[in-house]
Amino acid sequence: MPREPYYVQSLERGLAVIRAFDAQHAELTLSDVARLCGLTRAAARRFLLTLTDLGYVRTDGRLFSLAPRVLELGYSYLSSISLPEVAEPHLERLVAEVRESSSMSVLDGDDIVYVARVPTSRIMRVAINVGTRFPAYATSMGRVMLAGLPESELEAYLRRARLDRLTDRTICAPETLRAELAQVRLQGHSIVDQELEEGLRAIAAPIRDRGGAVTGAVNVSVHAARATVDDIRDRILPPLLAATAAIEADLRIASRRTVR
Repeated sequence: MPREPYYVQSLERGLAVIRAFDAQHAELTLSDVARLCGLTRAAARRFLLTLTDLGYVRTDGRLFSLAPRVLELGYSYLSSISLPEVAEPHLERLVAEVRESSSMSVLDGDDIVYVARVPTSRIMRVAINVGTRFPAYATSMGRVMLAGLPESELEAYLRRARLDRLTDRTICAPETLRAELAQVRLQGHSIVDQELEEGLRAIAAPIRDRGGAVTGAVNVSVHAARATVDDIRDRILPPLLAATAAIEADLRIASRRTVR
């Protein structure tokens, strides 16, 4: 893709090196990093050694891994927003009421990123923590945030997004997803039935700022064996909407204090 004159490609590559490490690639060799990032071995070596000197990567001479200092990068973002701090007491009350796990996320590119979570029991094969990412199109929180995008941004997303079939139920056609998002926008919530993972159902509602823009989402996730879609709508939707309304009210108070 064409880049703007200000674009710093070396910064892009340095961040790509950091992102190469994940749960499946906790330790990587120099050759691994070069292959995953599309770099020459010489370039990968320079980036890895620079990150090591800065304290973000550590090495035993052969294998490289992220150092705890890399958490500073995410903490700077989390500490600069009030969403998790404001939301967590409401998520805790919601979980105590419905006895199911609840989370909050924000939209980051084409993914959702978890910024707060109150679990009850592990119902997914993939562990979820603050910072976990999932594709927005296949999640209830992602859909309420996609539905809240301006039309031009939503169209751009639908043109570029890779809609992989994660389960037999996953919506993979852009036109079908567009129709689903229109329904989500109309009803004010989203229910996703085993599209991200077999056996997992989730319902989400948006968090809006004072101007009405969707800035985040809260969900409740349920094992399919414990609740039907109708059960989720009847039993969980009312307390979920009450929780999101309370979060929005607290955010308005927090924003007024910040202005003062």
